[in-house]
Amino acid sequence: MQVILLERIARLGQMGDTVRVRDGYARNYLLPTGRALRANEANRARFEAQKAQLIQRNEERKTEARGVAETLDGRSFVVVRSAGETGQLYGSVSTRDIAEILANEGFKIGRNQVELNQPIKAIGLHKVEISLHPEVTVEVQLNIARSPDEAERQARGEDLTSADAIYGADEPDYAQEDEAEEDEAETEDEAEAGEPAA
Repeated sequence: MQVILLERIARLGQMGDTVRVRDGYARNYLLPTGRALRANEANRARFEAQKAQLIQRNEERKTEARGVAETLDGRSFVVVRSAGETGQLYGSVSTRDIAEILANEGFKIGRNQVELNQPIKAIGLHKVEISLHPEVTVEVQLNIARSPDEAERQARGEDLTSADAIYGADEPDYAQEDEAEEDEAETEDEAEAGEPAA
């Protein structure tokens, strides 16, 4: 289906461009959300008549998005989730979760504005792009950890995906203790062997 774009859409075109898209994409997303019109003479004339209004509305939305971007850009958000010893999450952090996290912090972001190719499935620091407007994107950091304490440690640069990081590297090394005991036993055996029989 051919449509006339009413705003800039990434990887598709600029406002006023006539582009060919899949029928489902047009019917389910572009047309109902008011981002495009079907390409025909009547709609082309309608677009030309409303062009100045559309440009003004786009500039207002871009200015609004830039204001939000200034407060949001570079911020870090802590996400506490259950995870295994290797850092693998029991579940994942999806676009819906990220939108909810941002909403809890006072930012009105739709899940379709979160640029995430795959859900996040491991603890750690993850950079996520938020598209506030077709021409305004910001990057936020998600600090996904098992607890607020772990989130602080990760923020300082610790890697918490290994067992040492979880339990601490200061645990006794039982293998070294066993070796020391074996050496001690061997020394005692040699001493006994060297003693004359009574």
